[in-house]
Amino acid sequence: MGLNFLRIATLYLIVGVLMGFVMGIAEAFQYAPVHAHVNLLGWASLALVGIIYHLYPAAAETRLARVHFWLHNLGLPIFMIALAVMFAGNPAANAAVKVGATMTVVGLIAFAVNLFTNARRLA
Repeated sequence: MGLNFLRIATLYLIVGVLMGFVMGIAEAFQYAPVHAHVNLLGWASLALVGIIYHLYPAAAETRLARVHFWLHNLGLPIFMIALAVMFAGNPAANAAVKVGATMTVVGLIAFAVNLFTNARRLA
């Protein structure tokens, strides 16, 4: 599971860097919040989760780890695409922003519960 998180984190890194590159060349920074969220919730957070699961493989083997993986990686793209659509001037996308953000947050809560629940086994 740790390697799965690291691999997907690397994809978010590429997306985030390309977004920043294109925004810089075009001097169009209205999507900077999307760029920041892709880099922080995609690359940085998931890379750290992957390292943590590599260090603590017992936590990586739990159902909570799988729940986190799928909620985070289904919710974050919904969140980011809808956020970009909203910043492009379509306020109706706010509903999808809420759905994607909620999925991502619930996934991260599953990660936290997983670590706190399995702390004794991991130490």
